[in-house]
Amino acid sequence: MSGESFLLIDAGNSRIKWSLVSATQETLSGGAFEHVDVEAVLADIADWSSLPRPAGAWISNVAGPRVGERISALLDARWSGLPRTIVRAQAQQSGVTNRYTEPAALGSDRWCGMIGAHAAYPGENLLIATIGTATTLEALLADGTFTGGLIAPGWLLMMQSLGTHTAQLPTLLPDTARRAISSSNGIFATDTRTALSSGSLLAQAGLIERAWQDLRAQWNDDVRLILSGGGASEVAGALKVPHTRHDSLVLAGLALIAREAAVSRSPD
Repeated sequence: MSGESFLLIDAGNSRIKWSLVSATQETLSGGAFEHVDVEAVLADIADWSSLPRPAGAWISNVAGPRVGERISALLDARWSGLPRTIVRAQAQQSGVTNRYTEPAALGSDRWCGMIGAHAAYPGENLLIATIGTATTLEALLADGTFTGGLIAPGWLLMMQSLGTHTAQLPTLLPDTARRAISSSNGIFATDTRTALSSGSLLAQAGLIERAWQDLRAQWNDDVRLILSGGGASEVAGALKVPHTRHDSLVLAGLALIAREAAVSRSPD
């Protein structure tokens, strides 16, 4: 197993992140591309052209069957016949216990993210907040028990929804919203764009802070708040509670799952 490498693929709703890691979980290469770029990548997979053939690909895909088919085509174009594993949530894996009523119904990205977080911060109670298309929260005890979570629209989705379903509010692009926030001098805005972007951002921060405070009270113990996802930078600036950034939780969890599977296949 010492010479093996694993290709890890995290297909989210907005983009696909990938990483090539060694058997010792050293990152050898990595990158990301938007879903709209997949066809272009199929024509010219320059990012992968110099990579050695991995032992296999480990994939978390929450973006649907069509994206799954495109990823398979991309893999076959570069490494025909490459073994691949589609990771799904289980009742227990890699030190994490899933208390969902139907364990398999939990998104693979949330599952891998918890595995990655539990390994990165062993022995700590965790609240994992991932701000992407959706904002997800996972409550994870120090012993690795996932006790439950929350799902809400993400910051950008909130703004897009307001722009789509109201007659007089604009639909903001991410860069426009970020500029509006950066120009704000306080909570209460004096123009519609800033009011929309800041209001949606504070809704995210308020949800996360409330969940963190309630979890600390429920467990009567300290809880590390971890922020991840594409909107984490903006939300981090609005939070008034201590937090830790970790932007590769899903890939970290996939790496651990892949390594454990390889060890279990190795001869004694």
